[in-house]
Amino acid sequence: MYQAYPDGVQPGSQFGQSAPPIPRSVAKAVQVMYVGAVASLIGISIDLATAGSLRARLVTVNNGAKLTPTQVTDTDHLAIGALIAADLIGAALWYWMAQSNQAGKSWARIVATVLFGIDTLSLIGDINGASALSGTVATRIFGIVVWLIGLAAIILLWQRTSSDYFRRAAQY
Repeated sequence: MYQAYPDGVQPGSQFGQSAPPIPRSVAKAVQVMYVGAVASLIGISIDLATAGSLRARLVTVNNGAKLTPTQVTDTDHLAIGALIAADLIGAALWYWMAQSNQAGKSWARIVATVLFGIDTLSLIGDINGASALSGTVATRIFGIVVWLIGLAAIILLWQRTSSDYFRRAAQY
């Protein structure tokens, strides 16, 4: 059976007040972040589908020096594993940011913005071919789609109604 707290105030609330309602802008941002998490998981399939072109690029990466078949295979497996790990970490970050922003944690909005900045720099580097292993056209297009998802989330998180929500939530 439920027993009320002695002072009548529930944990996590101030003076008996409930947490502020989540505004539409934050709710939409959270939904967009969940889409980003799913997109990161879909990225695994894209990475696996384009693995053949990765293997072909590996042959010429070593400053023109030929790699042995074993070196190509080992590097290919390592690269694919790293890409899958990055996609899984990305999905986990999307989910964590969605949960934390929905809870009104102001630090989460800042962290999400910093992660978006890092993704922006990564995308620019990939598009410019900064790495010898820069992605295929398919992975670059997918990277742009994921970046656009992030942009939508950041725009929603920094709207006035969102800022008001984070300010009010900090009081609870």
